[in-house]
Amino acid sequence: MASAPSSAPGTRRRMPTAIKILVAGGFGAGKTTLVGTVSETKPLRTEEVLTDRGIGVDHLDGVEAKRTTTVAMDFGRITFGDEFVLYLFGTPGQERFWFMWDEVALGALGAVVLADTRRLADCFPAIDYFERRGTPFIVAVNCFEGAQRYDVHDVRQALQIPGEIPVVLCDARSKESSKEVLITLVQHAMRQRAAR
Repeated sequence: MASAPSSAPGTRRRMPTAIKILVAGGFGAGKTTLVGTVSETKPLRTEEVLTDRGIGVDHLDGVEAKRTTTVAMDFGRITFGDEFVLYLFGTPGQERFWFMWDEVALGALGAVVLADTRRLADCFPAIDYFERRGTPFIVAVNCFEGAQRYDVHDVRQALQIPGEIPVVLCDARSKESSKEVLITLVQHAMRQRAAR
């Protein structure tokens, strides 16, 4: 059976540029949801059911209905034509899994720090981590149903985020909202690279 070549003779197909993005934040902030919402493929998830072994370790204040947790990472992918592939890595939120962050963060263009206003202090470790590493990041406030809404300015002040770092509101369940978060991060990271 005859078949046609995949590309014209003498030409090489160029591999798309890989862009690695991290999605970090506190336990239950919506990282797994955001990665799953925008991924074009079924996302890889390393979720496990919360058990009684987490009592006293996993604090469920504000997220009492949470039944699972990410123990390694979430992984998703978005392809932009033939030129770019965006790889999303969701980090685990609990302190006992933070040892994974150094490995997952290698080679990242930037990070989204997902914040939950019901547990705002939970995103401080991620902010501190990316500030120490010099990794460009933005803060995306996941607007949960039933949670009090705050103005971006108030969140920026509460987290002591400098004015040049974007702080945006989002709904991690919405594909459009999540895509806007990623676009904001890529634009911010590119501006920071150009300024160096």
